[in-house]
Amino acid sequence: MTNFRRYLEPIADWFNSLGTPEPIVHWGHPVMMGIVVFVMGSYVVYAGWRSRITKDGEVAMKSRADHRKLAPLMYLFITLGYTGGILSLVMQNQPIFESPHFLTGSLVIVLLGINALIAFIGFGGDNKAIMRTIHAYLGSTAMILLVIHAIFGINLGLSI
Repeated sequence: MTNFRRYLEPIADWFNSLGTPEPIVHWGHPVMMGIVVFVMGSYVVYAGWRSRITKDGEVAMKSRADHRKLAPLMYLFITLGYTGGILSLVMQNQPIFESPHFLTGSLVIVLLGINALIAFIGFGGDNKAIMRTIHAYLGSTAMILLVIHAIFGINLGLSI
């Protein structure tokens, strides 16, 4: 794993050369990701579930459209934030792979990636209802895991 760190250190050194204040390096990732997860993420989950459970066809259509627009952006921002979190640790000369925060973040990326793939392939042809249900519960599981991830992140941030 030290080889991986070796590739990231030049990037981290460049960011460090910008003179970013230490509190921003230390707490920028959690603040920005908190906004993505708790504001954008909660709406994405709300819109997705609302489209499934409402009886009003117009509301379902609007909620599904909102979910389709925002979920890919949320995934992109979470993936970029994951990268930024790793770089933040390298910039602070901290270990990368040892924390439960890293492990939960990695699992979330995998779960959301699977969910994105399910949606991208059109929910599996003949099994659309089953695949949509898997998609809903997998996405909800990822969001619950993100809450746990945030708790681990706060503990990590306070420990360094």
